[in-house]
Amino acid sequence: MTRNRFLGGFAVVFGLMTLFSGGMVLFGPTDARAAAGAVVPLVLWFNFASGFLYVIAGIGIFLSKSWGRLLAWLIVGALVVVMGAFGWHVLGGAPWETRTLGALTLRLVFWIVVASLARARATTGPGDRPADGLR
Repeated sequence: MTRNRFLGGFAVVFGLMTLFSGGMVLFGPTDARAAAGAVVPLVLWFNFASGFLYVIAGIGIFLSKSWGRLLAWLIVGALVVVMGAFGWHVLGGAPWETRTLGALTLRLVFWIVVASLARARATTGPGDRPADGLR
């Protein structure tokens, strides 16, 4: 499916960019850490670690595997939980950056779109019904 190849490829690139940007703040030069401002450690570590899942989900979607779409929806759920934790952090009066909210929102919207548009390969079984149920 052309759509899955586009979505999956874009998700892999998105994941690699997430790994690079998070890795620069976590492990990069002091300038990169200073430029990040008031980071929220939970969000930063989650975003970095989830970059690996983004790449895996992207590969699954590229290959039209049902587990790729399932992983995309699990990423959406995890992002919702982290956004809730971030909101709690903000409401508690702790320091934060506006761009953190923007980045979380971008990631959430991106994965909702990818998970919604991705399709599992239509493998048929008896009665010509999709075998994976995630269509």
